Amino acid sequence: MAVPAALAETAAPVRPAVLAEAAAPGRAALRRLADETGAATAEYVVATMAAVGFAGLLIVILRSDEVRGILTDLVRRALSIG
Repeated sequence: MAVPAALAETAAPVRPAVLAEAAAPGRAALRRLADETGAATAEYVVATMAAVGFAGLLIVILRSDEVRGILTDLVRRALSIG
């Protein structure tokens, strides 16, 4: 089938990479899945959120009266030795 002259002048050429992806869509999908762009950033986010959660847990534990008493007793015994 012939392409009309008006369309032939305005049509953009098809790149070989686009043709390869169209021929093998599974390969293109695998390439996108194997791409690790942003993986390090996501790992930093997970580690930061874990640290924030751990810090929050420590704050809750250290604010309890029982733990505060244990720590106060520990400091008093350490200072009375010398």
